[in-house]
Parts: sequence; structure tokens; C-alpha cells
Amino acid sequence: MKFSTLPAVGLALALGAVLAGQAHAQADEARAKKLAGGSCFLCHGAQGESTSEVFPRLAGQDAAYIAKQLAAFKNGQRKSTTMADMVAKLTPDEMAALGQYYQKMRPPTEAAKDADLASMGRYVYLHGNKFSGVPACASCHGATAQGAAHLPRLATQFSGYLFTQLKQFNKRERTNDNAVMHAVAEKMTELEMAAVAEYLSGQ
Repeated sequence: MKFSTLPAVGLALALGAVLAGQAHAQADEARAKKLAGGSCFLCHGAQGESTSEVFPRLAGQDAAYIAKQLAAFKNGQRKSTTMADMVAKLTPDEMAALGQYYQKMRPPTEAAKDADLASMGRYVYLHGNKFSGVPACASCHGATAQGAAHLPRLATQFSGYLFTQLKQFNKRERTNDNAVMHAVAEKMTELEMAAVAEYLSGQ
């Protein structure tokens, strides 16, 4: 059936639903922008670019992953006194809106600072280490590390931040997203962690 043959009432209802959805999306984005401008920017930057390796870059990050992490900070699965306070009053809809808000931003790009270390990291990321049993990171995160639903965008992230997270998984100090990451990170040496982090920072 062609769109033009729909009954007038049905067409009006369909158009109304579209417009309502657009209005809701705009309201969500406006709310997310207000939330980000109120507190998030202090650590993560006005455009999600961050200015310190202590805080992750959020620009271009997968929306579902951001929402999942915010929920984990709120329910205590992921530990951070600062983030727990920040997310205490956020609703699930606001978390989802913040994810969409940051996902639309263009992530900053820069070359890895240590080319030799990044070269080693590239091999481990793409192929793993068959001698120690470290699997290829790319098997879950993809060859380009651009992120997917509920998985983080690793490309362009600060090397220092990534290294810290890998160490936390290695020591089982990070207790969310741990089904696979504990098993992987516990087999990695600090050199391998630093190398993979350095490689990803320049992707």
C-alpha cells in the first residue's frame, strides 16, 4: 500500500507520532546539554575532549556504553566517589540522553607519542600473545576499536586512562564489565597494557 493511500486519520496519527518523537528527542538533547554544561564539562571538557588523562574522553563514545557506565556508577558496580555523587540524581532517560549527546561529538585525534611502544601495542591488540594466552583485543573490540553497543570506543582515548583501567581489571579493582576483562587483563604484563593503551591513543 502506498503512503498516499493511507486514510487521512491514519496519516495524521502517524505524522503526530513522528513530530512527538522529534520533540521528545529535542527535549532529551536539551536536557543532556544542560546536565553536561552544569557539571560534566568540569572534568570531561565542553566537547567531551577532556584535558587530563585522569578523565576519559567522552566525545564519540558509544551512547549505550556511556549510559551503562553511568548506571554502574549509580548502583555501585563501578567505584568512584566523584562519579557516584554526580550520577546520584540521574534518571535512566537522562543517562541515555547524555550518551546520545556525547556520541554525536567528534573525538579529538592525535598521533601516539611513543611510536615503538604503539607498534608493540598494535600487535598485541590485533593478535594477542600466544605465549602467555592473552587474546587479541580486536576479537571483541573490533579492528578499529570504534566502539559498539555496550562496548567502549577505545580509539583516540588517552593512553594513561586506558592503562589505568587495564590495571584495575588486572587487579580486580574494577568490578563491572568484568566477565571477560578480568580473564584477559590478568594475563597481561604492565608493558603490554602500556603498549596497547599507547597504540589505541593514536587510532
